[in-house]
Amino acid sequence: MPTIPRPAADSGGRHLTLVLVALLVLAFNLRPAAVSIGPVLGQLQHDLGMNDTVAGVLTALPSLCFAGFGALAPLVARRLGLTRAVFVATVLIVAGQVARAYVSSAWAFLLLSAVALSGMATANVLLPSLVKAHFPDRIGLTTALYSMSMTIGLTLAGMLVVPTAQAFGGWRNAFLIGSGVAAVAIIPWAVLAIGMSPPASADATPHISLARVARTRLGWVMALFFAIQSAMAYSVFGWLAMIYVDAGYTEAQGGVMLAVATGMGIPLAFLWPAYMIRNPRPVRVLALVMASGAIASVGLLVAPRPTELGVLWAALLAVGTSSFPMILAMFGLRARTSAGTSALSGFTQSVGYLLAALGPFGMGVLHELTHSWTIPLVALLVMFAPMSVLGTMAMRAGTIEDELGIV
Repeated sequence: MPTIPRPAADSGGRHLTLVLVALLVLAFNLRPAAVSIGPVLGQLQHDLGMNDTVAGVLTALPSLCFAGFGALAPLVARRLGLTRAVFVATVLIVAGQVARAYVSSAWAFLLLSAVALSGMATANVLLPSLVKAHFPDRIGLTTALYSMSMTIGLTLAGMLVVPTAQAFGGWRNAFLIGSGVAAVAIIPWAVLAIGMSPPASADATPHISLARVARTRLGWVMALFFAIQSAMAYSVFGWLAMIYVDAGYTEAQGGVMLAVATGMGIPLAFLWPAYMIRNPRPVRVLALVMASGAIASVGLLVAPRPTELGVLWAALLAVGTSSFPMILAMFGLRARTSAGTSALSGFTQSVGYLLAALGPFGMGVLHELTHSWTIPLVALLVMFAPMSVLGTMAMRAGTIEDELGIV
């Protein structure tokens, strides 16, 4: 069984242990502010006077923020340093979540959600660089650990937000409880930001701009692969619970189905990155992932009613959207340096999330126009074909430094 990365037992070892703890705690809190919206979306629409189109903007907001703020993350890291940039990002995550629980306007809720998401976007881009800089010999295992932590946080948020809202007086208190959990992540990053400096290996790497990555084939293949994956994932996060509710499930059951669709991904979030270190081109695994997602989409189309099959579709959808940890691992595998990892991650996520915003927003618009989930689910099904091609191309590529001619 793989072991958790263990640095030497000295001051440097204690530093790396603290970095690992900080990575895992922050990763746990990188998705709840986004995924907790879906199960209580109907309540939000009612309380804030939000129609389906504005709700579509809300479900697309993670992609938009991850695109815009993600593009700025490498620049922020160069100005502040990786550790301090992630500390600031963590503070923004908590501040946005706390403040949005008190507003009564739909647009104020959108704005404050964007504040929280800006912190998530920055951390999304920079965590692979931190892994590359601090754990260059354990990229796969470290990525697997923080990817699994992220998936656990995502799953618990989707599963617990409705019961928490019911137990504590509504979605506002549920969101405040979630922000209290997120506040724990500030502590280790504050210690690192105040008392630690970036490792020398991170400072010695050359700067690679996003514009240079934009001129590479690998950059665009990764960005498009990531775009389709994220469009599907955030469509699921934003709308799956409502799809089940409209099919006859209760809100609590819809939240459970969303939790199944995310929770089944927990072991895969660990397995895929760890597996890719030994098998960096797992095309057969990618085929399994794509087939599972396609079958789940067909299942939701033809048999959406409350039966035992509902759990099966959610479980298959979990496998179908599990390519995200593969992409996280590829950021480190498709770059030789921390700077290359940061640039490839920044370009892929900024461009990818910008295009991905069309997914959840488009599903909301299509649902409002057709008053049905048939066309949105067909669109979801179609996306698996180009994603399979792009994923295969990305897995067979070299490194970003090779394409840029950096020795």
